[in-house]
Amino acid sequence: MDRGTEGRFPIPPALPSWAVSQPTETLGTMFADLDYDIEEDKLGIPTVPGKVTLQKDAQNLIGISIGGGAQYCPCLYIVQVLECFGAGDEITGVNGRSIKGKTKVEVAKMIQEVKGEVTIHYNKLQADPKQGMSLDIVLKKVKHRLVENMSSGTADALGLSRAILCNDGLVKRLEELERTAELYKGMTEHTKNLLRAFYELSQTHRAFGDVFSVIGVREPQPAASEAFVKFADAHRSIEKFGIRLLKTIKPMLTDLNTYLNKAIPDTRLTIKKYLDVKFEYLALGEPLYRVSTGNYEYRLILRCRQEARARFSQMRKDVLEKMELLDQKHVQDIVFQLQRFVSTMSKYYNDCYAVLRDADVFPIEVDLAHTTLAYGPGQDEFTDGEDEEEEDEEDTAAGEPSRDAQGAAGPLDKGGSWCDS
Repeated sequence: MDRGTEGRFPIPPALPSWAVSQPTETLGTMFADLDYDIEEDKLGIPTVPGKVTLQKDAQNLIGISIGGGAQYCPCLYIVQVLECFGAGDEITGVNGRSIKGKTKVEVAKMIQEVKGEVTIHYNKLQADPKQGMSLDIVLKKVKHRLVENMSSGTADALGLSRAILCNDGLVKRLEELERTAELYKGMTEHTKNLLRAFYELSQTHRAFGDVFSVIGVREPQPAASEAFVKFADAHRSIEKFGIRLLKTIKPMLTDLNTYLNKAIPDTRLTIKKYLDVKFEYLALGEPLYRVSTGNYEYRLILRCRQEARARFSQMRKDVLEKMELLDQKHVQDIVFQLQRFVSTMSKYYNDCYAVLRDADVFPIEVDLAHTTLAYGPGQDEFTDGEDEEEEDEEDTAAGEPSRDAQGAAGPLDKGGSWCDS
């Protein structure tokens, strides 16, 4: 290879003819420009030029964080935004001055040197977040989902890093929600069994009332008949009190089922959506390796991360509000339901006590027939002492000698006839 004259750069044989004819002092700058004229791999993502004027704060800051730039990236882009930019947007100039070939430190100094308002020229990145969901991000999302349910010791033993948001308080709230659901489920089952038992008890009181009413109607003595009828009315009143109790407590089941089958599942679904967004945000939080072709893949991940952070913040806010409303409803609803239950039960027992106290008709005097205590067709009829005396008189009148007559006649002989003494 031929060397050039003194003071000139060595000329490679592959250089074009127009480059050989240039002065050697300008070739270094030209090659440096060629290094940054490499075609950027935009991954099919369009950009829209624009500019914005920002007002600096008291600390001489405009609220953005920049990345890329020389010497590793042909463009300089926004990494983090606090105002109107989007993560991944390319910065092309500051106050009309091009920043091509400058490092991010130099651009930051340019912005700091401007007093007052600063105008930023940029290319808006029209990114589709779905393009950023690569297999790597999906696998990281699955990893965070698995680590979420692991203990710290298990995760450390497997060499899995746990994110800061892993010990999420909302997950603990989900466990409390599950316990509340079990409480409501138990209350619902207990209330159903109690209402069923009270219904059967009311039917028993109704049957008692019918039986005592029939007895009172058939009783010949007026006092006993009135007592039985009064006692029958008391049992029928108790049956009405039981039906009223059922009608009062039954809406309690509807309210409990609404909370158990609608409010809690809806909150549980919201928390699951929040966890999915959180895992996606954690997966996107791990940056990819940077490349020297415009960093469009990295900038796409930055945009996806920004949008995932926004969704995560919104979902977290929604979940916190829903959990707060659910807790308030739980406290108010459980107090109201228990007060209604206790007051209804108290009124039922007080009414039953008052009715039975007024129906204190015992003991009742009744006349029983001779066959009252005969419980079966095969048993002998009940007889008292008067009937036995009447039977003795009937036997004497029929000709059977009495004991005095037997003694006067003498003892019996072997043939069974009486012997004279």
